[in-house]
Amino acid sequence: MANTNQLKSQYQKIIDEHSPKNKVVGNSIKAFLVGGVICSIGQLLINGYMFFGFSFQESSTLTTDSLILISAIMTAFNIYDNVGKFGGAGALVPITGFANSMVSAAMEYKKEGYVYGLGAKLFTIAGPVIVFGTIASVVIGIIYYFI
Repeated sequence: MANTNQLKSQYQKIIDEHSPKNKVVGNSIKAFLVGGVICSIGQLLINGYMFFGFSFQESSTLTTDSLILISAIMTAFNIYDNVGKFGGAGALVPITGFANSMVSAAMEYKKEGYVYGLGAKLFTIAGPVIVFGTIASVVIGIIYYFI
């Protein structure tokens, strides 16, 4: 029995030595910074569009379109993946992360053809987001209607 406990403790020591260390604080700071930079770029775009005479509503729409375009281009040139590796969850700011997932799937499956590759696999990652987002909006709409 003592030999078994000794083996277990030695095994646990080996696991502890070779397991990656958890870097929650560092990763959280990186995610906060990357997410903050993306959101700041969005705010700068809104302010820029409003400076050129667009209304707030029009500026918001143009900013959304711009962020989608920028993240799609960055994904196509393999830049957004590096941002994601550095910033982790901070790079998943909803609109840019969603665009990244769509473009990544499109690029990966394009070689299988436009119908069976691109068309069939485009929503493999983003599909659940669309489905649950639609369901949530219907439920919230019903609640809002009765309240």
